[in-house]
Amino acid sequence: MTETLEAAVEAAGGRALPQPYQYLLREVVEPDWRRFPGWADVSAEDWRSAQWQRSHCVKNVGQLRALLGDLVDERFYADLETDIARAATMSMLVPPQMLNTMARYTEPSGPGSLTDAFYADPIRRYMLPVFSDRRTDWTSHPHATRDSLHEHEMWTVEGLTHRYPTKVLAELLPTCPQYCGHCTRMDLVGNSTPTVDKLKFVAKPDVRLSEMLDYLRSNPGVRDVVVSGGDVANMPWPRLEAFISALLEIENIRDIRLASKAFAALPQHWLQDEVRSGMERVATTARHRGVGLAIHTHVNSAQTVTPLVAEATRAMLEVGVRDVRNQGVLMRGVNATVNDLLDLCFSLLDGAGIMPYYFYMCDMIPAAEHWRLSVWEAQALQHGIMGYLPGFATPRIVCDVPYVGKRWVHQVHEYDRERGITYWTKNYRTGIETADAAALERTYEYYDPIHTLPASGQAWWQEHGHDTEASGEGGREIHS
Repeated sequence: MTETLEAAVEAAGGRALPQPYQYLLREVVEPDWRRFPGWADVSAEDWRSAQWQRSHCVKNVGQLRALLGDLVDERFYADLETDIARAATMSMLVPPQMLNTMARYTEPSGPGSLTDAFYADPIRRYMLPVFSDRRTDWTSHPHATRDSLHEHEMWTVEGLTHRYPTKVLAELLPTCPQYCGHCTRMDLVGNSTPTVDKLKFVAKPDVRLSEMLDYLRSNPGVRDVVVSGGDVANMPWPRLEAFISALLEIENIRDIRLASKAFAALPQHWLQDEVRSGMERVATTARHRGVGLAIHTHVNSAQTVTPLVAEATRAMLEVGVRDVRNQGVLMRGVNATVNDLLDLCFSLLDGAGIMPYYFYMCDMIPAAEHWRLSVWEAQALQHGIMGYLPGFATPRIVCDVPYVGKRWVHQVHEYDRERGITYWTKNYRTGIETADAAALERTYEYYDPIHTLPASGQAWWQEHGHDTEASGEGGREIHS
């Protein structure tokens, strides 16, 4: 029997019970950068300058100490230095715009007053990871690999990954204006660290880009190109415009997506006159040809969304970009609760006009277990965010399964909860399986963080975690 609203209120003692999540329209504010001693004299004009932002990125602990001074205790700096020396897979590179969103709700009040706020800050947790963040039982999963998605194996030419039948990923360059600690391309992107000697592109940039275009011209089954890196914001605009324009001349290319975390971390770049006018030219051509041109950014916390990010979004939509979308990454301590995700999605939608699109589970790269969630936790988050956002703006939470690709977390074929092993199927062959008759009949494995397993599962991994069988000899993890 269906209970009426009046009866439900009466049963609750005369008052309506609160919803699990309470929506509140929040004002988007640019934090005052002058609260940090090193930026006390920085003008608004300088702050809006992309050149000033790039030249004042924080690249080492000494520069961070010069910026924050004694507002953060020395133990934090020591913690950060230890992580750089012993665990970090990405070098430090944080634009002022992004640093300014850290500890934004705590007012400085003397020596050490921002220490706790920095330790707890969700953006700091993945942009400036410290050693005490990391797990000491399982720092890395036994199946963690540098190229966790095996993109290099699927290169048709250097930097062009053809994993899906109709889509390719074009890695134009190996640098970004900022480096995220959880970067899935940590084996290629950025400078080498004490623990990771990075791979390098071999061919010259012009040769690589030319070979990419030749491949796309000769493969009419490809219609969608994700232009990435690295970050396209680090590519000189004339070269990026030339590549986009060349893509627009290929008849079968119908969607082009420009991937740039800098859209949120360095919106000043996208507000430059050269970039705005250039984007208007390529967007006009795309519209005349009926090609979708979109920007995909990477925001993981609501506090990243500021008026400058909103201004960059408006600027790109005004010049004709079809959409600006967000692809975040689920990370423990950053956005791993229903409230975190809904706050983020509403901030993107209401505050900046950015469309929530995907949230990826953090990939199985080395030293990432403190960030990663289990599949069942991701499933619970997907369930928890349903019904609050408009359907068209409700992000899908996906697991990027090695040798498979993106799968909604509820698409799992089989789940061994005790050992934390999920088995997945697929309905297409990747570029390296065109002659593999069994590719669509196998199941492919993905692994939960071991610390999320029951005691019996953790004990199994303690016993078998370093066996040849458990570590996936040869790098390919499949289950026939």
